[in-house]
Amino acid sequence: MDDSEIRKLLKFTLSEKRVIEELQIPPDAFIPLLFSIRYGGDWSLRKNSGRFMAVKEKVTRFDEDKMTGRTLEIVYLFLNPRVVREEGTVYRLEKCGSKNERELVKRPYRVVVDGDYILRAVLDPLDFKIKLKRLRKPLKFTGSGAYGVSHEMEHLEGRESRGTPFWEFEYEIEGD
Repeated sequence: MDDSEIRKLLKFTLSEKRVIEELQIPPDAFIPLLFSIRYGGDWSLRKNSGRFMAVKEKVTRFDEDKMTGRTLEIVYLFLNPRVVREEGTVYRLEKCGSKNERELVKRPYRVVVDGDYILRAVLDPLDFKIKLKRLRKPLKFTGSGAYGVSHEMEHLEGRESRGTPFWEFEYEIEGD
């Protein structure tokens, strides 16, 4: 990393500090959002009496006439999240950082989540902005967002997902 990149990274880090102060949230609460923005994925953290969770969704906008598009990343940060409702069941393969292999697990298809504080961050790859907005209503997630909420809530509650190891699957070659 050269000097100009280091300066840009430091400037960005100082702007994160300023945003945390302006939003009036505990600095630790911002960590899952920072990790989701910097490294991708969903993140959660339990610190003292606080529970913090970031869930990321992707939305692609594509212009058929110009044949170009962009994928927005929308990250929701919850301070002390609470699952209000779960609906449906989806079986899917997942891998958690604490395990070596993927497992077949059961997740809800829809989840409604509330929290003491909810923040939405929208990252647009074309305008180089991270737009932040506080939300005041519970949010509904469907599909991958719901799976992410369910998985991160397990971490926050000190539980570990239990699933069927992938090696219990069998290969089957289908004919033409």
